[in-house]
Amino acid sequence: MNWEGFPERVHIQEVVTRDGLQIEPRFLPTQEKIALIDALSLTGVSKIEVTSFVSPRAVPNLADAREVAGAIKRRPGVTYVALVPNLRGAQEALAANMDELNLVMSVSETHNLANMRMTPAQSLEAFRTIIEAARGTPAALNGSIATAFGCPFEGVQPEDKVLKLAEAYLALGLDSVTLADTTGMGNPRQVESLVGAFRRRFGSVPLTLHFHNTRGMGLANVLAALDAGADRFDASLGGLGGCPFAPGATGNISTEDLVHMLDEMGVATGVDLGRLIELARGLPALLGHDIPGQVAKAGRSGDLHPAPADIRLAAK
Repeated sequence: MNWEGFPERVHIQEVVTRDGLQIEPRFLPTQEKIALIDALSLTGVSKIEVTSFVSPRAVPNLADAREVAGAIKRRPGVTYVALVPNLRGAQEALAANMDELNLVMSVSETHNLANMRMTPAQSLEAFRTIIEAARGTPAALNGSIATAFGCPFEGVQPEDKVLKLAEAYLALGLDSVTLADTTGMGNPRQVESLVGAFRRRFGSVPLTLHFHNTRGMGLANVLAALDAGADRFDASLGGLGGCPFAPGATGNISTEDLVHMLDEMGVATGVDLGRLIELARGLPALLGHDIPGQVAKAGRSGDLHPAPADIRLAAK
């Protein structure tokens, strides 16, 4: 691994109030979501995926998308994003003045049918109508490729298939691409290969990596992506989240764990780790259960403790 080749600055993109909350068993009250987003806006993260304008029947926890998007305090320098599944969702997101629309489909046909009720070809065609609706507005357009590192129904997807879908995204006029490890099936060697291939084919096109920690390889995959030239990562406060349409999917990589690792390595993020930890430690009271993130529990590596009062040399 080429430690010297890591980027000087890594952009952290927070997804807790969309991806993190979408499979929670309890509905987090609207005002609590707004307060959480407003607090995250002060941490230094580059983007916040605020919500998804999706059918309340499909994702009940995001039924208040319009209210949340309309009430948050927008901080200069932070990009506020909405995931949109279709034209209606895009129209609502545009009406809410979201800075960026995140369009998503799966490279796996089976997962796309389960998640979007469309084939990948149909999803691409639907993207055209969304792009047309956004034309002339200030909103940026990002295309996420779900199951880019493996599908729970079909297994590993061919690398060239993923790259061809990215190529189709860019040909449609999308501004940036996200490669998503939707169910945490990726491994560091695979990540390094795919990210490197993306960079060779598409140069400096903005690329985000979206990793889940389903099998404990999330941060290892971040390191592999950094080594291959990635500098943007989605993460979820407390490690919350998971795809409701993917068996066995668990949370995203934890934002505070990711920032802590990068801080310890001397990689700049511009993110206030102390604020993140404080917010993460407040999540169990909001949600009614513990969180997967580790740094919120253990503290930072540099948080030293006093020596035991009764310490003494063992008798000879």
